[in-house]
Amino acid sequence: MLDFIVVGAAQAGLSISYYLQKLGKNFIIVDKEDEVGASWLNRWDSLTLFTPTEFNHLPGLKFPAPKGHYPNKYEVADYFKLYAKEFNLPIKLNTFIEKIEKKEGRFIITHKNGSYEAKNVVIATGPFHIPYTPPCSEDITDDIFQIHSNYYKNPSQLNPGPAMVVGAGDSGFQILDEVSSDKKRKTYYSGETNIATLPQEILGKTLWWWFTKTGFLSFSKNSFIGKKINHSRQPVIGTDVKEILNRNNVIPVGRTNDAHQEQIETEKETINDIKNIVWATGYRPNFSWIKGLELTPEGYPNHKRGISSMKGLYFIGLPWLHTRGSATLGGIKKDAKYLKKYIAKN
Repeated sequence: MLDFIVVGAAQAGLSISYYLQKLGKNFIIVDKEDEVGASWLNRWDSLTLFTPTEFNHLPGLKFPAPKGHYPNKYEVADYFKLYAKEFNLPIKLNTFIEKIEKKEGRFIITHKNGSYEAKNVVIATGPFHIPYTPPCSEDITDDIFQIHSNYYKNPSQLNPGPAMVVGAGDSGFQILDEVSSDKKRKTYYSGETNIATLPQEILGKTLWWWFTKTGFLSFSKNSFIGKKINHSRQPVIGTDVKEILNRNNVIPVGRTNDAHQEQIETEKETINDIKNIVWATGYRPNFSWIKGLELTPEGYPNHKRGISSMKGLYFIGLPWLHTRGSATLGGIKKDAKYLKKYIAKN
């Protein structure tokens, strides 16, 4: 019987495990991947953080890079490996959790090869569960190559010919930038063009420095300002959206409304020459494997700062777990420290 099982070995799972170790708890971390850092390594090749080194530290160990450096995905994965080794964290890889249920005051955590029992569980699987593509994608001919941003690596995956990138978030514009960098490729952009953008540096200071100074990342999701930030469209950070949309080979077409075989219906036109579509259309949460869990209408767990309504079940790493910074690499340690204090008293 373990004191805790932590599900997920990325930044959220590592951070809370650091504090569980400090509390002297008997625990293990389980992760479905075959190496620490795989959740980052699986993303597109050119991915870099829009937070500089000094805002990426997990508790107890600083990110090993110069101040002002924006790490790439490989550096993040290496940092996680270093972190796990530095604190000798007990991680079980290749362990996909299929079901969690509570019986007689203890949790049964079932995986393909057996099960664990624990008094408490921390879910640290993050917000990226089920890649979402609109239903019309199923009506598109197989001759058009389709890929979700979750599986996109680089433009070499694409067929020759025109491409369309769908999605107006950070991922969508970073991928649009990369795909359209080949000036010979006609690249359609499907999404809003009236996008707020922020540079990575303002007046010689990093954007995250300003966010920290102004308290932007510290407003509770239940505060007036926090609710305003949470329900407003998030700006694209560090990508020159205007420059990308003004490229000669980039054609903004508005929202994608429907599709049939090779025809893609958008707000502005019907397109017939597309050979590739990258869907940067986000994710849907999936917590159906946790039996008896109370969910919000949006499909996320009901909780108070990561403390579930089910005694002994905790969450960390969710978007807006408490503040805008909760899902950031450096911001997660505040939530981990809060849970540590709560666990120590209970």
